[in-house]
Amino acid sequence: MIDWRRIDELQAEIGPDGFAEVVELFLEEVEEVVTRLRMAPDPARFAADMHFLKGGAWNLGFTVFGNLCEDGEKKAAAGKPDEIDLFRILDSYSASKEAFLISLADRNGTTA
Repeated sequence: MIDWRRIDELQAEIGPDGFAEVVELFLEEVEEVVTRLRMAPDPARFAADMHFLKGGAWNLGFTVFGNLCEDGEKKAAAGKPDEIDLFRILDSYSASKEAFLISLADRNGTTA
């Protein structure tokens, strides 16, 4: 679900403070899109939303979530937004976020 090798690479590239900022920004921006998809999904925005979510997910190691977003992006681009399983995508984000925060806290010796 989470690619910890990618997270370790990112932390090494930008340092602990930069990593904390990236995580905070990622969660904030993704939460905005996820909330909109939950509350007022707009099929006309699905391709752009899925592309945005995919990029952020892969950058931060949310592999499964990113892969689901890629699939959703392809379906939206092919004119098949009704085939996108938003529930599965949003559920994957929630599960990935929870696993990420718990494991990150464990790795850092803090509480999530």
